[in-house]
Amino acid sequence: MSPPPHFIIAATLLDSTPPPCPLQIEAAWRKPYKLNMEGALVARDRVGIQDFVLLDSHTSENAFLDNLRKRYQENLIYTYIGTLLVSVNPYKELGIYTVKQMEQYKGVNFFELPPHIYAIADNAYRVMCTEYNNHFILISGESGAGKTEASKKILQYFAMTCPTTEQLQVVRDRLLLSNPVLEVSRKCTLLPHQRLPEQQDFSLGAPVGGHILSYLIEKSRVVYQNPGERNFHIFYQLLEGGEEDLLHDLGLERNPQKYMYLIQVGHCAKVSSINDRSDWRTVHKAFTVIDFKARDLENLFGVIASVLHLGNIQFEEDSNGHAIITTGSQIKWISKLLGVHLSILQEALTHRKIEARFEEVLSPLDVDLAFYARDAVAKAIYGRTFTWLVNKINSSLANKDLTRKTVIGLLDIYGFEVFETNSFEQFCINYCNEKLQQLLIEMTLKAEQEEYELEGIEWEPIPYFNNKIICDLVEEKHKGIISILDEECLRPGEATDLSFLEKLEEKVGDHAHFVTRKLADQKTRKSIDWVDFRLLHYAGEVTYCTVGEKTRAQPLLVLCRSKNGILRECFHLSELDNRRRPETVATQFKNSLASLIDILMSKEPSYIRCIKPNDDKAADKFDDSLIRHQVKYLGLMEHLRVRRAGFAYRRKYEHFLQRYKSLCPDTWPYWQGTAAKGVEKLIKHIGYKPEEYKMGKTKIFIRFPRTLFATEDAFEFRKNRLVSRIQAKYKGCLGKREFQKMREAAIKLESCWRGVLARKLAKKRMWAAQTIRKYIRGFIHRKQPLNRNNKDFVRLVQYTYLMKLRDHIPKNVLDKSWLKPPEIMQETSEFLRKICTRNLVRKYCRGITAQKKAQVKSELLSFCGWSLNGVWLKLRLSGEAASASKTRLVVGFQYVTPVVKYDRNGFKPRERLLVLTRVAAYVVEMAKIKQRIEYATLRGLSASSLGDHILVIHVSEDSKPEKVAVSLYPSMVCVCVCEMHGNKTS
Repeated sequence: MSPPPHFIIAATLLDSTPPPCPLQIEAAWRKPYKLNMEGALVARDRVGIQDFVLLDSHTSENAFLDNLRKRYQENLIYTYIGTLLVSVNPYKELGIYTVKQMEQYKGVNFFELPPHIYAIADNAYRVMCTEYNNHFILISGESGAGKTEASKKILQYFAMTCPTTEQLQVVRDRLLLSNPVLEVSRKCTLLPHQRLPEQQDFSLGAPVGGHILSYLIEKSRVVYQNPGERNFHIFYQLLEGGEEDLLHDLGLERNPQKYMYLIQVGHCAKVSSINDRSDWRTVHKAFTVIDFKARDLENLFGVIASVLHLGNIQFEEDSNGHAIITTGSQIKWISKLLGVHLSILQEALTHRKIEARFEEVLSPLDVDLAFYARDAVAKAIYGRTFTWLVNKINSSLANKDLTRKTVIGLLDIYGFEVFETNSFEQFCINYCNEKLQQLLIEMTLKAEQEEYELEGIEWEPIPYFNNKIICDLVEEKHKGIISILDEECLRPGEATDLSFLEKLEEKVGDHAHFVTRKLADQKTRKSIDWVDFRLLHYAGEVTYCTVGEKTRAQPLLVLCRSKNGILRECFHLSELDNRRRPETVATQFKNSLASLIDILMSKEPSYIRCIKPNDDKAADKFDDSLIRHQVKYLGLMEHLRVRRAGFAYRRKYEHFLQRYKSLCPDTWPYWQGTAAKGVEKLIKHIGYKPEEYKMGKTKIFIRFPRTLFATEDAFEFRKNRLVSRIQAKYKGCLGKREFQKMREAAIKLESCWRGVLARKLAKKRMWAAQTIRKYIRGFIHRKQPLNRNNKDFVRLVQYTYLMKLRDHIPKNVLDKSWLKPPEIMQETSEFLRKICTRNLVRKYCRGITAQKKAQVKSELLSFCGWSLNGVWLKLRLSGEAASASKTRLVVGFQYVTPVVKYDRNGFKPRERLLVLTRVAAYVVEMAKIKQRIEYATLRGLSASSLGDHILVIHVSEDSKPEKVAVSLYPSMVCVCVCEMHGNKTS
């Protein structure tokens, strides 16, 4: 979470620590820092400096390479030299070309973010939109340096960030897909090897069209490749990805090893990093989007196949030393594909037409000249087909809106290169780079001088190598190398390589930048062949070979009669009737280059220099010698010296003050005056010396990088302290905010919980009141039959009594206690009591063992003297037994036992007999029945739990027997007969 702006301001105002003095600045400068921000100047020890202009040793190639290496090792492939971008090919995916990256660089100040190709593209686009100026981006470098990828990324950036409509989307697709068709890099798909600016018309910021200009086609690559290189990829793509029917119709086989033009010095028919089949699909898709018709593709593939067949044509000498064609199948396929009669084609490859005054004579060619003628035909076919292809694409990209539009040109061109054998085409490439280097220096110097004059700072002359002298050596009229070459090619008679070299020695032999073997000193002479000449370019010495460079610019008559639609458009019969002296290839290129320079001079420039880090195309490999070679040839050191001749750093007052105002107490946190006055106050406090800076009208100019580094490190030191304080305040703010949030949450929670408790309590009270009211109403109506009013009360009384009774149930048969029931439970209580008594008796009876039963029976028999059936047993009675026998006979008793009866008053003991019959019990004294107790009147028996052997007999109140208490003997069991009063026992 980011703090609100007003909080940051408030927090920074609290920092009253004075800013560091100049000595502290110097100490901070020397202190190492390790930060993750690539753009921070304090990270220069690890990732290098993102702008070479800030190098202290700006004249040292070693310092330049060291900075480049640091950044390359950190995958930082882009570095500025002012507004020039240096790009090192990483040979791996870095993930820095996403849509998010495009959005990040869109509309941002050029130096605000780390160096990137999107910054170049966005700056060109914004300048074009805001100032309505035309712009061009010049991309140069060796093969494999990433020029084509750079142009792709720029086109993709424009396609992604510019506004669009459905109609404009078609233009975008065609712009993007024209690149695979006209690819420059031999790493990817291409037809011809070219140098072209891709001009895009913009209206209201959206691309509405495009136009491609071709300045040099490397036609020699068709017939010859340098070591490590291969021919144009369209040949390999056609053989690898073409359908079987297509190859059959073209007379081709899939194996590229069978075609001489593909297996010469280069030996790169198969490259592991290239997928020709996939690239063929891409090219085929591009043809569809660019709206090529089926007939056009048929003619185009016929031309490409005919070039491959031409390479397989072989010549032999006949008996007269003239060249004849040995293989018939290849020439037949060529005749079929190009629509040229077989005999005419054979004649064109083996004879030369010589025009006399009034007649034409055919002169046979020897074998060597026949091979030259064959290669010339192949190069002519391929070169003009490429021109047709460019025109075809231009027609599909044409802007239909004729109103004024601003333009962005994209120039993708080979950089300065040196090979073991440098041909005429390499001479043209290096000459082009010489002109572009001159243009770059002039425009850079012009921009520097204009800025100084605009800011009111005195301009100091800047020493630099002016390569105008080399450009004049090549292009000067009547004296330059190209003019001499034209004269040799067009003069009558037989022109040879040596005659051309002699002409050069005669015309420009005294030039300081030209040398031949004849003109060289003893040491240099060994490295120059007799047919070579050497030029001292701005980037170094290059030796060019003159062999085969003088070819007359005469039209190929045979191709004018071709039935192939493309060749019919490329080779016109009108050329045969034109008697005007034709221009040579060198002159054509010089004129095209001059027009290109005029176009570039009329536009705002941006430059991208691409560097190849190694020849193996391996990631993370930095070849110092190879890169040093390219840095020199690309003129980077020269450009850096020009850019650094004045001041290393310049910045508008507003931006400088905004960034570094915290270093001075007078400017921090607010400065009320003008930005210029604020900057002046700031640098005086920091301690700038007069020779270290200049104050312009709108900018401050700092001469030495170390001055800026010291300021930047002091700012980092100050910023760390400010950030720490801001963080502390912000963390406190967050803590307080969190505490307040938690407190408010707790209060709200407590309030809600109290409400919940209050509602629960109110609900409970309401329930209690309703319940109490319900039971009061039930109590009032308790005696009524069970109804709605007393139902709950009755149920409660029943439940309560039963729950209490559960805890007061008698434990044995002798326990006669019973919980008194409420009135409404009387009947139920009696029923339960009977059930309980039966259960206790049953439980007691079931608990008596057989042994116990036998013992009791034995004791009863011993007490009674007879058995149940009246049989006499031996009695252990006193002397009264004889008189008692009469009683037994009278009453018919079954059991009799002596007892002691206790009077109710005084408890006087009286000996009695207790006689038990089947219907009643008798208390007998001396054969006199004192009391008769019917069993029906018995209410119960109670036995004492003590050792007094007291037995109480309970009788009903109605019977009113004599109240007696007896004690049984001889076992001393006592019996008490009592009157029962209701539920009470007397």
